Amino acid sequence: MNKVHLVVLWHMHQPHYREPETGRYVLPWTRLHALKDYWGMVKILEEFPNFHCTFNVVPSLGLQLEEYASGTFNEPWFELVFRDAEQLTREDKTEILQRAFQVNHERFLSRWPRFAELHEWSRQAGGAQAIVTFTPRDWRDLQLLSQLAWMDEEWIARDATINRLSAKGKDFTEKDKAALKQKQLDFLKLVLPIYREAAARGQIEISTTPFYHPILPLVCDSDIARVANPSTPLPRRAYRHPEDAREQLQRAREYHQRVFGVQPAGLWPSEGSVSDQALTIAAEEGFKWFGSDEGVLGRTLNLGFFRDGTGLAPNAERLYRPWRVQMGQAGITGLFRDHHISDLIGFVYSRMDAKAGAADLHGRLRAIGERVTSKQPLTVCLFLDGENAWEYYPGNGREFLREFYGRIQSDPDFRALTASEAIAAASDISETSRIFPASWINANFDVWIGHAEDVQAWDFLWDAREAYSRAEEARAQGRKDAPSEAGLKEAKESLLAAEGSDWCWWFGPEHSTANDAEFDALYRRHLTGIYRAVGKIAPDELAKPIKRQPERALHLPPSEYLRVDVNGRDTSYFEWLGAGLYSPERRSGAMHGRTVYLRELRYGFEPERLCIRLDAFPAALSELADAEFRVTIQATSEVTMMAKLSLGKLVEYAVEQDRLCLLNPAGSAEAAWEQILELAISKELFDLRGASRLRLGVALWHGGLPVDVLPAEGVLEVQLGEEHFAWPIEPLAP
Repeated sequence: MNKVHLVVLWHMHQPHYREPETGRYVLPWTRLHALKDYWGMVKILEEFPNFHCTFNVVPSLGLQLEEYASGTFNEPWFELVFRDAEQLTREDKTEILQRAFQVNHERFLSRWPRFAELHEWSRQAGGAQAIVTFTPRDWRDLQLLSQLAWMDEEWIARDATINRLSAKGKDFTEKDKAALKQKQLDFLKLVLPIYREAAARGQIEISTTPFYHPILPLVCDSDIARVANPSTPLPRRAYRHPEDAREQLQRAREYHQRVFGVQPAGLWPSEGSVSDQALTIAAEEGFKWFGSDEGVLGRTLNLGFFRDGTGLAPNAERLYRPWRVQMGQAGITGLFRDHHISDLIGFVYSRMDAKAGAADLHGRLRAIGERVTSKQPLTVCLFLDGENAWEYYPGNGREFLREFYGRIQSDPDFRALTASEAIAAASDISETSRIFPASWINANFDVWIGHAEDVQAWDFLWDAREAYSRAEEARAQGRKDAPSEAGLKEAKESLLAAEGSDWCWWFGPEHSTANDAEFDALYRRHLTGIYRAVGKIAPDELAKPIKRQPERALHLPPSEYLRVDVNGRDTSYFEWLGAGLYSPERRSGAMHGRTVYLRELRYGFEPERLCIRLDAFPAALSELADAEFRVTIQATSEVTMMAKLSLGKLVEYAVEQDRLCLLNPAGSAEAAWEQILELAISKELFDLRGASRLRLGVALWHGGLPVDVLPAEGVLEVQLGEEHFAWPIEPLAP
């Protein structure tokens, strides 16, 4: 058979979960995968010294790992899960129930019977019963097991403390929790050093990705998406910033040099996304090789790699070799993954016995060597995520990897090489003058720009990028309205982070998670941070979610006309009786790892006024020294009313009509705040001709950021007409 040079690349990536303003980690997945995957995936290679492979470490992930290793990180879930069980508040308990069971139930939940027992009990009455009936023992066990489940198999087997806790399985003490917390802090310090050590001994190569994991071709020119899919919807204005693409690459190279001590030779473009323009910039910045998918190569060469019944692709000799992409003076070598076999590792072998899965994988690779004709060794590439698949495997996939690595290492027809080693070992490298612009998913960019939500996200990014460019120009010209150098730098960081691919991954219908709301909010915070850093007011649209996932809420339309005394107090039971009500399932001031401030919204009509009442969570709102409520009502025209609080007092309010501020708001509106916010807005401010409904939305802003919104979808439809206890519908003028 032909010799096979096997190139395995494990892509290590998590989104940038750190909030730009507070430094708070809104989600814990970087820490948890560091404990479960990042260290152990390299550690296991020590058992197989002749198995070489490549690890791709995204710089924005590396930054997070460095902060976690320092022990000074701000992650609310970490603090909550190790808090004394006797001191947990109702809000704490709600949060624990929402997060603790976000693990693979088949592999991790069932591993400890007590964990499964607590999960079963927690399901009663949607968790409400557990809040009341769980004892401190229950909460303590749930806290610890939710963290123990994420510990690496090596640590569970060999570390005395972790092994003891795993064997104990229940009835944990606060001392046990403290011991696990310290072990986590100790282990987080080991992650990046083990990569440096493995690279220093030559067993692994570490490649990189553009710093914040952007889709480089779309950053260079978003219209490029139409090449792969002519039907792809596009933003109103093309996003064209190749200079940002270059900076993302330059920062990645500089970060890699600082952390790993060498310049990276290789580049895993985010999601395997390539174009001629993106690769030209990469080659100019000194990158020697890149990785992508067989679908990209197939469309480049205008041929297919569709598998036959045995799993072998026609034209396989074209797939299993490096390709030189020579674009004028710029050239870079590409390696293209076997999509079919990579996906078997990612999605199929987890359902098999470890030995059987590894044997099947080894057999398929041998079949390639036996059946594909070539004058040189075949370069077979398996590229996939290095963290997400393993929770579906027994034992976090470690036995499968041991079986696979061992078989390849002992087979004389195979050499497991790093990407650079495989390219150097290829005696003949084919050449092409172009690359088809696409990603490793369906050989197009639809996941990131193929849906109305994606397009909206790109439009918001374009606006924010334009605000940054104007501020940069003002600074260069020395104008008085220019931001400081520090402000411009802060804005640039938020801009580059907002260009990352992770936000649009969750927009649109392709992907969804229990954490959709956090991803959506974090993207909009990055955009808002750009405006704030350059001294501009962020658009109100950034207060509204992009992801259209309705918040579970009770919504009742008005059933009576109102008579409201605007005094900021709950004057009587009857005052707001019959008002429309929007009351989401927000049982506390915390939800999904974030603070929520707005509890419910009531609204209704008097003959000449629209009345609005907002109830907040007092404890949460009291943490804000100043805050601003913004109520937007859209008919044919738009009216916005703003009420500013400072130290719990209403200090001023204003009214805008089609974005023009009224000089005397008291003549057409009232506002009051004590226990609640009450607003009344005159009908005369609205152009209601031809309008059959109003669109009502409420946002709470703090420090230039929209921190909460009702409803979650952004706007509430309010029907007009006397049958709805609302203003009559006015016909259009003839």
